Amino acid sequence: MVGAGTDRTKPLFEGGPSIILVRPQLAVNIGMCARAMANFGLSNLRLVSPREGWPRTDARRESAYAAAAGAVHLLENATVYDTTAAAIADLNFVWATTARERGQFKRVETPAAAMPECARATQSGEKQGILFGPERTGLDNDDIALASAILTFPVNPAYGSLNLAQAVLLCGYEYFKAREGGALPFAQEERSPPAQREMTLSFFEFLEGHLERSEFFKPDSKRPVMQRNLRNMFHRMNLTQQDVRTLWGAVVRLVEGPRKEIQTRKRAKPKPAAETTEAEPKA
Repeated sequence: MVGAGTDRTKPLFEGGPSIILVRPQLAVNIGMCARAMANFGLSNLRLVSPREGWPRTDARRESAYAAAAGAVHLLENATVYDTTAAAIADLNFVWATTARERGQFKRVETPAAAMPECARATQSGEKQGILFGPERTGLDNDDIALASAILTFPVNPAYGSLNLAQAVLLCGYEYFKAREGGALPFAQEERSPPAQREMTLSFFEFLEGHLERSEFFKPDSKRPVMQRNLRNMFHRMNLTQQDVRTLWGAVVRLVEGPRKEIQTRKRAKPKPAAETTEAEPKA
């Protein structure tokens, strides 16, 4: 299954820190982590002693692949290790994620602060990784002791437990934003230029004239304030030329009522070609 935002014609981002899932318990969570990684251009998935082995088979495999939503290449290329130490042996720097203070006197950062540093390091050739613990307990102290620094998330202190894939996604988002400069993937095209003041003032005069005839500006003493408030309301909208034309037409229909005849452009029907006959010979 591939999501609606997937475009296979565009280049696939790869690289970034290794995502290391330590003793993951559920196949579906591994698949969801792969999907989160693919969203943000992370391509190296490592698994440490998955509870039921890897690659999964039968229904467990199907649930993992379905949850990956098209990021199956990450599941198929995932590497499996017996220990956390083996999974991080080739890395230069390791972040450990935890929601609890562990008293290990390591540097503590949020993903927003840590991932720009990670992006610079990985782009210069350094190999970094992020450890994520089992769903039920998180990383144990021995795993965290192997890390260079701690990553934690500013969440509701009364409910600080994050889903495994959510934690991967938050780190991936901050990494990709730092790597790509936070540029929007697309922008809205300008369909109509901003309205000139002459255009908006003409509309105001037209609208206010009809409101005056309907005795909207009552009492008279409040007319100037009501008029300014009305104009400022439209000014805050930053009207385009098309906006003004649409508003003008709407007011016309409210004042004049429905059109009696719907005017549409009709194509002129071509006249039929004149029939030609051979001239009769003269006697």
